[in-house]
Amino acid sequence: MAKKVLIMGAAGRDFHVFNTCYRGRSDVHVVAFTATQIPHIEDRRYPAALAGPGYPQGIPIRPEEELVDLIAKLGVQEVVFAYSDVANAYFEERRRRVEAAGASFKAFDVDASMIRSKKPVIAVCAVRTGCGKSQTSRRVVSILREQGLRTIVIRHPMPYGDLERQKVQRFATIADLAKHECTIEDMEEYEPHIAAGAIVYAGVDYQAILDSAEKEADVILWDGGNNDTPFYKPDLWITVADPHRPGHELGYFPGRVNFERCDLLLINKVDTATPAGIAEIEKNARELNPKATIVLAESPVRVPDPNAIRGKRVLAVEDGPTLTHGEMQFGAATVAARKWGAASLVDPRPFLVGELADTFKKYPKIGALLPAMGYGAQQVHDLEATLAKVDCELVLIGTPIDLARIVKIKKPSQRVTYDLVERGPAFRERVLAVVNKRRGTVGV
Repeated sequence: MAKKVLIMGAAGRDFHVFNTCYRGRSDVHVVAFTATQIPHIEDRRYPAALAGPGYPQGIPIRPEEELVDLIAKLGVQEVVFAYSDVANAYFEERRRRVEAAGASFKAFDVDASMIRSKKPVIAVCAVRTGCGKSQTSRRVVSILREQGLRTIVIRHPMPYGDLERQKVQRFATIADLAKHECTIEDMEEYEPHIAAGAIVYAGVDYQAILDSAEKEADVILWDGGNNDTPFYKPDLWITVADPHRPGHELGYFPGRVNFERCDLLLINKVDTATPAGIAEIEKNARELNPKATIVLAESPVRVPDPNAIRGKRVLAVEDGPTLTHGEMQFGAATVAARKWGAASLVDPRPFLVGELADTFKKYPKIGALLPAMGYGAQQVHDLEATLAKVDCELVLIGTPIDLARIVKIKKPSQRVTYDLVERGPAFRERVLAVVNKRRGTVGV
């Protein structure tokens, strides 16, 4: 009899674990996925076309709130936890809940779910959401481009729509974002790479994605999501840590794996962090991963007109996932407001509309900032309506994309941008060493 398995997820890692570890096996049968963190992703099916033989009806996806009932109803024997950016205490609470319901519980297999590539792979991961993976990835691409190397970015999955249509997605132009019906959260990850001239792949089936990307790549750059581990076996494993949240590198799943196993630990935002925060991460790295190269980096913010900020009542709009399950209480817009003398930060909570109000109920520690939530049309509508209602003199937008391209902002606004500025030559040297080591396989 095949073992009945349930995979707990959030529309991404869970599908990848199924594809790499369970699809096509006769000794196990995945009876369901559960979904959480992301709104409107439950009550779907993982389609038969992706699930393969043995799943003619596909696999149901149900809300995580039904977990205990599903274990009993479906006769689940084993539950696999396959999503990221959760506290260790949260992970252990799910373990207790599953085991009390009569099933065994385990985390996804990090190594078994990493696919090997024919090309060199550089992976950029983090210990938490919002550490600065994207700007680190852009810096890696720029270093490789200087060497004449074509670097294809493969981004962590965010398949919130039609899963079969999203099997393999390729983004080369801004128009491709509309073609693939991207959410704001998708665009925040893809658009900066596209604007810098890079091609991005994403989707659902990461073996099929790799097969396509390898045809046009000298180097594969894995741009991770949340604090998840790489989907591809890296030749260089870079992990980004945030000294504004020291200690988080130890207390969150699976970010600690990234911290303990990386080849290069990049401590970002040192220009705005305290020396104590930086020192704590360095100390933990020396104890848990003494072989890792430690690099410090700055994340300086820029705005078109700093003088327009001084003395103004400012609404800071920040990256949604960073403020919600990332638990960060400020971002680039907040840094810019403080740096250039804003009179105050306006609290958006009295003005919230619709699903944005629900977001603050679920994540009450967000505070006086506005997360740019846009997982669907309703959230985008509610974000636009909230922006219209907030009583402020200036909107500072700290999201990775040009939010004004997506929603109407009827007040004066400025976009805050930021890039990685690493200290010393070690970062560049380690990136180039990977390519030089495998130069005979990259066709240059």
